[in-house]
Amino acid sequence: MVDTMEILRANLSRVRIPEPTNRIFKHECCVSFETPKSEGGLYVDMASFLAFGKDFVNWNYEKTRNPVYLHIKQTKKVVPEDRPSKKPTILAIGVDGGFGSGEPEYEETYSIVILPDYATLPFPSVELPEKVRLAVDAILLAEDAERKEQVAAWVAEKQVSAYAVNLQQIDNGIVVPPSGWKCAKCDKTDNLWLNLTDGSILCGRRNWDGTGGNNHAVEYYNATKYPLAVKLGTITADLEAADVFSYPEDESVIDPLLPQHLAHFGIDFSSLEKTEMTTAERELDQNTNFDWNRIQESAEALQPLFGPGYTGLVNLGNSCYLAATMQVAYTTHAFSSRYFANQSLKSAFDAAPADPTVDLNMQLTKLGHGLLSGRYSSPSSEKQEGIPPRMFKTVIAASHPEFSTMRQQDALEFFLHLLEQVERVNAGNPKLDPSRNFKFGIEDRIQCPSGKVNYNRRYDYILSLNIPLGEATNKDQVEAFQKLKSQAELEGKDIDVGEVVRPRVPLKLA
Repeated sequence: MVDTMEILRANLSRVRIPEPTNRIFKHECCVSFETPKSEGGLYVDMASFLAFGKDFVNWNYEKTRNPVYLHIKQTKKVVPEDRPSKKPTILAIGVDGGFGSGEPEYEETYSIVILPDYATLPFPSVELPEKVRLAVDAILLAEDAERKEQVAAWVAEKQVSAYAVNLQQIDNGIVVPPSGWKCAKCDKTDNLWLNLTDGSILCGRRNWDGTGGNNHAVEYYNATKYPLAVKLGTITADLEAADVFSYPEDESVIDPLLPQHLAHFGIDFSSLEKTEMTTAERELDQNTNFDWNRIQESAEALQPLFGPGYTGLVNLGNSCYLAATMQVAYTTHAFSSRYFANQSLKSAFDAAPADPTVDLNMQLTKLGHGLLSGRYSSPSSEKQEGIPPRMFKTVIAASHPEFSTMRQQDALEFFLHLLEQVERVNAGNPKLDPSRNFKFGIEDRIQCPSGKVNYNRRYDYILSLNIPLGEATNKDQVEAFQKLKSQAELEGKDIDVGEVVRPRVPLKLA
């Protein structure tokens, strides 16, 4: 019997230690929606840093012959029934000191798996080769590629601060330690900002829900006018990820001289690890976890559906336009047959390039199988989490300056962009192109007083129809609501979502 450690040593040349610029996937399979919480966990290829679920990792081995994988498995923790619940100290949910979010707790375990025989070695272990240990540590510490791209999309493009190049730092002998920071004016040990002029460490702004800091950093700026501060806990070897804020410019900025400015206070940025969310990451989390029930049928007793064709899409912060469009698109025969019934995940993966996360055909097939197979749609008695279309959003938006951001977008514009991209990737085989099913001809007829007629023909994907609001069947109720709304706005009050009255115009007018 061949020793598993010897097999690993024989394949060390296929193991890479990731660089800060490498895209690392460790939270979702590249060809499915399996995660570390799935029954089989997730396998991270230690050569390409792509992740695969248990049913799909062998496809990657057959295609690349990369044998060494980091297996990540999350299992739900068993919480003792008699464990006392912590008394909340702040009015917030799912944060330290607040009310519990109700989400289960998970324990994460790791192992090294060598294909094709799934030979397994535990991690951590001092017996593993140093190269493997370094590679695993780097993978686990690195920010997930999807998360990094999502945060980058959420943030508007940062500009170089006008105060960075000529920043006058005070030579006061302050040396900032690599850890153990505390606000100079209170007991806060998180959400701390280092002022780049004099090295003062102060807490950030207080959030609306009572979390965050005590406003000491912004108060210090108002007193001193020292312009730039960097958030401690966001400084790593990847300096572009550091959260630098300019108070006079009132936005996150780029400090091209950040290494020198940090060195002034004895900070070696290459030795620091990320321990805190940036401002953009926190905004993204708040928008992603927004309680959308408040603006939906919150007063209705709705029966959840599950099974094939009834899988929901997780909100990514601004992705309602994308979710609505794709849910409808996959109800059509054109999309469901092209990317589900007539194309398997295996065939799409085999035809994809080395990185399937950047292949539109692969991600459309992944999304189609996720929505229509029923694999990720649980019975109504359980919580239905839905599937997050992160990889699809990244690849479909890569060529578009608006959809690649986290701003709200128009569903119709996204639909036209989708059809344009689908037509492009299917140009080699038009018979497979589902966008053809949405194209129709329009003929305009213009007749002049002389009796001559001119015809103009064109192809389009949409037909605009004017809605005659004057034909609304509930005109009186709409007018009454508009008066009520105007009065409420004058008094500074909000209109309850359940009270909104919209015009009802029949499709067939008398």
